[in-house]
Amino acid sequence: MLYADHLPGRTLLADDGREYLYCSGTGYLGMARNADFAALLAQGLARYGSNYGSSRNSSLRLRIYDEAEQLLAHLTHMPAALTVSSGYLAGQMAVKALARAGRFEYAPGTHPAAWLTEHPAPTSTPRSFPDWARHLLRRLHHETPAPVVIVANSLDPLRAEPYDFGWTRELPTDRPATLLIDDSHGFGVIGPGGAGIAPGIEVPASVQLVIVSSLGKAGGLPGGVVLGARPFVEELKRSAFFAASSPVVPAYLHAFVHAQALYEQARAQLSRNVAQFAAATAGLDLFRHLPDYPVFYTPANELADFLQPRGVLISSFPYPAPTDPCITRVVLSALHTAEDVARVAALSVEFAGQQHP
Repeated sequence: MLYADHLPGRTLLADDGREYLYCSGTGYLGMARNADFAALLAQGLARYGSNYGSSRNSSLRLRIYDEAEQLLAHLTHMPAALTVSSGYLAGQMAVKALARAGRFEYAPGTHPAAWLTEHPAPTSTPRSFPDWARHLLRRLHHETPAPVVIVANSLDPLRAEPYDFGWTRELPTDRPATLLIDDSHGFGVIGPGGAGIAPGIEVPASVQLVIVSSLGKAGGLPGGVVLGARPFVEELKRSAFFAASSPVVPAYLHAFVHAQALYEQARAQLSRNVAQFAAATAGLDLFRHLPDYPVFYTPANELADFLQPRGVLISSFPYPAPTDPCITRVVLSALHTAEDVARVAALSVEFAGQQHP
């Protein structure tokens, strides 16, 4: 394990005195180390201070919250948005509001932020996402109609697996139903203009769609968002959960609102990086990845130990618990240069050659 006293960007100066090319983390667009974004944040800090330690429901209302939430709703093609101080809080606020909306059905690997209880009831035989979706749809259409809340991630960011949500068009319309999707690893990266999963989801008119997401990954903001129909978002605003929680630091929302050109540039650079790495490693049978997505998963955990002494640090650790299997991934960001990508790709080719001479 390495330690550092600064946030890594494209490189990391670790406590062992070495500089590593950093290919880990979830800052896909590199905003946390983007100098132009930092300048916008400085403007926000000068205008709003370092924190807003008040309830959003107090007698003072800052317009930046409405501006940012209207922009988020527009970007994701959703009716309304509500920002909160973390992605975890966004998930918990949404599921708590839906606690009495029906029986909860969890997809495999659903993030803990969207768990209603401490942990969803375990299944006797873990299923793949497609298998789970098929069985859920069959069961819903054959059981006595009862309200249901279906909860899932938008994709698997650990093993770089896509989730096909075509089945949601066939959800039954004879009962109240809600589909809640955690898009923390998709928002800002996938979808048109980084809109995330929302534009690609189709549900019957009777099914309520709710999207929750962290803003701290591709967005580079310490906050989260709940997206949904306006009546649902207004209900959240009236909740004690929302009134008693701290809001996003407004300086960050100021930066977000004014940084849309920077996000677009970063997505373009990230897309080039992903395409370059995918092409350079295509014949290795080493990685699994999604089109235009910056995570490259490998079951070969030894890759991390091969790369580290050669000056490249990738993501490789047991997740989510220390007793779980190790997850090893090369994670690219918009901060990486073409030379960086070529370096990691070349080392991956060298590693694969040693594994299969």
